[in-house]
Amino acid sequence: QVQLVESGGGLVQPGGSLRLSCAASGFTLDYYAIAWFRQAPGKEREGVSCISSSDGSTYYADSVKGRFTISRDNAKNTVYLQMNSLKPEDTAVYYCAADEAGWGLSRYEYDYWGQGTQVTVSS
Repeated sequence: QVQLVESGGGLVQPGGSLRLSCAASGFTLDYYAIAWFRQAPGKEREGVSCISSSDGSTYYADSVKGRFTISRDNAKNTVYLQMNSLKPEDTAVYYCAADEAGWGLSRYEYDYWGQGTQVTVSS
């Protein structure tokens, strides 16, 4: 059974950092593009970052560029999102998603989704 499980969310003060993890089971992440999305209350789900399966290329939304870093550890079958210099507007539920042929930050590119982890940035 294909499953993605996010972890690492929590409450952090503005300017702080968090590292989210996306652990896969039932399939090997090596062959999948992985993306992180987020959804704040009352807003559409938006793409944050993605990493390719082939050469490890990465892409970031302008809103997080220079602050967030996506990486993958194929030996652990896990993808990470390091989030630094967090702002209140980063508050959202963060989801990871996977697809063999996907790429980019459109939610429609990805077939497999985790359940999400809450990130709250507040003083």
